[in-house]
Amino acid sequence: MDTLTAQEFIDVLKKENISRTHLTQLVVDVLQDRGLKIATAESCTGGMVSEKLTQVSGVSSVFELGVCSYANRIKEKVLGVNHRVLDTVGAVSEETAKEMARGVRELGNSSIGVSTTGIAGPTGGSDQKPVGLVYIGCSTGEKTYAYKTLLGNDGENDRDAIRDLASDIALYIVLKELKTKV
Repeated sequence: MDTLTAQEFIDVLKKENISRTHLTQLVVDVLQDRGLKIATAESCTGGMVSEKLTQVSGVSSVFELGVCSYANRIKEKVLGVNHRVLDTVGAVSEETAKEMARGVRELGNSSIGVSTTGIAGPTGGSDQKPVGLVYIGCSTGEKTYAYKTLLGNDGENDRDAIRDLASDIALYIVLKELKTKV
């Protein structure tokens, strides 16, 4: 799995001529045009993806469920994340992100589920899982996958900036997935 950095994400948006300010509106527009629904499962972003979605007028036609699953027991009981996965690889992992996305998609009977799990900092990081490490899961009826992102900026681990950037990357992943669907 490749790791996406903050700068790489910003470069991708520039290349595709997408502003972070209009990203959420684009996601909602495509969901509405296609008659699809989205559900969110968030840990490190603490509901920020849901908050960005609900800033868009008319989003209720495409967004019905957002779960803030900060605790592992909520990941297990509400989203159906396997206890063994949490014990073996931990909450901050590709596997957990995928299970969270799949679980929220199924729970919400949605077309697409997106999840975030990571270490927003400024504390809590380790050599193996540094501050700024965020996994973003995406699940459709056909596939479930996750991206690994490293969003700490040259040692400056700004919690709010990491959470905001992770939320925008999650929305971009949804947009990218929606654009690949026929």
